[in-house]
Amino acid sequence: MKGVKIVDVASMSTREINKILRSSRGKIKLTNPNSTHFLAAGLSNSSTIEIEGSAGYYLGTCMDGPNIRVKGNAGWYAGDNMTAGKIKIEGSSGDGTGQGIYDGIVVVKGNSGSRTGQLMKGGTIVVGGNSGYMTGLYSFGGRIIVCGDVGHSVGESIIGGTIYVGGKIASLGKNASRQKLTPDEYRSINKLLTKFGLNARRKFTKIISLKKRVYHIDIGEG
Repeated sequence: MKGVKIVDVASMSTREINKILRSSRGKIKLTNPNSTHFLAAGLSNSSTIEIEGSAGYYLGTCMDGPNIRVKGNAGWYAGDNMTAGKIKIEGSSGDGTGQGIYDGIVVVKGNSGSRTGQLMKGGTIVVGGNSGYMTGLYSFGGRIIVCGDVGHSVGESIIGGTIYVGGKIASLGKNASRQKLTPDEYRSINKLLTKFGLNARRKFTKIISLKKRVYHIDIGEG
């Protein structure tokens, strides 16, 4: 593949692989990843990374900028606390996908596990299949788009942000409410789904917070 640096990482440690990723620019392809954990952790360059196989836990955690494509599955917490960049997972992902992200986009073409987008502050998470229970748990901002079904307690204790569900909703979590989408929201979602080769033109349910909760602490007198 012209212009692409190909690295067989079968016998490398996570530290060795990430050292190569930090020093590389342009396009790089990792073969035989063996579901290694913490790939591209803290990576802050603008490289394009293709992973030929499945990745383990915490793929791209705290990353800021890279464009990652996984031609397989990913474990728990893909995109954890990322601040910029893109992660596209061709297969499915584990629990906590997109946990705490500030910006950027995580796309899972298959299914994601429980607590997708928990504690997220911004950015976008797209799931082409189904998402597990407590999707959007304690989210503060950003948007989650699930093309399929979601498990119980979707939007549990949601404070901000928006969850869009194209399939069945098992149950709403505390402080979550259903709303109708605006035409602009439909256009935006369909444009994004088409871009990533996912099934667009479907009916979605919008889930937002019922109210913003302010916690009062009584410190007493004197």
